[in-house]
Amino acid sequence: MSLSVVYTRAALGVKAPLISVEVHLSNGLPGLTLVGLPETTVKEARDRVRSAIINSGYSFPAKKITINLAPADLPKEGGRYDLPIAIALLAASEQLNTTRLGSYEFVGELALTGSLRGVPGAISSALEAIRAGRQIIVANENASEVSLIAEKGCLVAGHLQEVCAYLEGRHELKAPEESDAYTPDTSEDLCDIMGQEQGKRALEITAAGGHNLLLIGPPGTGKTMLASRLNGLLPPLNNREALESAAIFSLVSTVSLQKQWRRRPFRSPHHSASLTAMVGGGSIPAPGEISLAHNGILFLDELPEFERRVLDALREPIESGEIHISRTRAKISYPAKFQLVAAMNPSPTGHYQGNHNRCTPEQTLRYLSKLSGPFLDRFDLSLEIPLPPPGLLRQTHAQGEGTASVRERVIAAQARQYSRQHTLNARLDNAGIRQYCHLTAEDAGWLEDTLSRFGLSIRAWQRLLKVARTIADLEASPDIERRHLQEALSYRGIDRLLLHLQKMLA
Repeated sequence: MSLSVVYTRAALGVKAPLISVEVHLSNGLPGLTLVGLPETTVKEARDRVRSAIINSGYSFPAKKITINLAPADLPKEGGRYDLPIAIALLAASEQLNTTRLGSYEFVGELALTGSLRGVPGAISSALEAIRAGRQIIVANENASEVSLIAEKGCLVAGHLQEVCAYLEGRHELKAPEESDAYTPDTSEDLCDIMGQEQGKRALEITAAGGHNLLLIGPPGTGKTMLASRLNGLLPPLNNREALESAAIFSLVSTVSLQKQWRRRPFRSPHHSASLTAMVGGGSIPAPGEISLAHNGILFLDELPEFERRVLDALREPIESGEIHISRTRAKISYPAKFQLVAAMNPSPTGHYQGNHNRCTPEQTLRYLSKLSGPFLDRFDLSLEIPLPPPGLLRQTHAQGEGTASVRERVIAAQARQYSRQHTLNARLDNAGIRQYCHLTAEDAGWLEDTLSRFGLSIRAWQRLLKVARTIADLEASPDIERRHLQEALSYRGIDRLLLHLQKMLA
């Protein structure tokens, strides 16, 4: 036959739309025309595929060749189309005798020798192929990531000859060995931190309710150490979450996904990170730090040193849990459901009171003004981390509870939330707040008066209720009580700091 159709998948963010590779051979001057909105790397496939076919023992058709990548309006890039183009060419030239092409999808780059190379985003392509009822053949280099998929339907190969022999029934391709091993990271423990009991308590509440946390304090008080222990308090990713995170990481990471399987991401970009690096971008947008932190933690150290426009760009993803990136050639959405944890000094010198303070209130307020009010409103808890008290550094034994015992309470509190409302408290909408964060008339009046004195917004009021609900869940209390509200209010360190500075300036 002179016409063949082979199926593959594009990589468009975490989605993998179906691509039909149509090859037609006709009489005329030998040549190859590739259509269907291919990028430069795809156009170069003609040379890679020609050499791979010849070096695999086949003949490259000496005819007029037209290759169409459909749909034609979808941008295609990368070397992932090499293998399906080669298979379609061999089938159209009747060098590959098989009737099973419609049952398979092919994804892989070809070396000039005919060897298969891995491509980014193979796990998304494999998931979509299996859902469509087809098997997918990928390179051995992608075996580790497609092995994370529980459903059967993935095959791996190392050479074009192996794929052709399998389609003709002369060779067997192996499925990747299933891997579901979760290895928790136990290298960092809460008891490594000396003192800072209120900080540890805030960390427990943050983990239990999925809240955002801001740590404020002088240098060297343990802010970064506290933030790095948060992941250890969280339960491992479930199957759905793990596959979502793996699909994002497979687009950019060269590290084996098995090492990170079921571990929650912890991303800590430098404060010089650009807007594109943080939210994603490019001609065909790639994921940024907020998407790589999906289902995990995004930690921003030295918060005021980040560009203000970079921080303000996080406001919408924090609320919606996704980011929409529009460019001339593509519009792509990435998931971005992360917990935001940040650390900052209270002034340019790192101190705002005591002998170490060398800043005027005006300088401190100007420093804090780098952070917009709407952005600061996104933090459910903000806590001052003070210098250690005298005598603490002389102690040599472990301080307080370890991570394992705190994690048990966190998991129990999260189980109560999922049983009651099917989501964590931090993700409650307005209707959920009214239904699950009910207060007595007396407590509601007390809270309203308190918020008026602080000058807090409606968003801050909602976040206070969510934090109080989490504190009640940690105690297995069915109702929010006054003491839960009082503790939630104690985690408004940034508001007290700003109020203190304004009084000094008055």
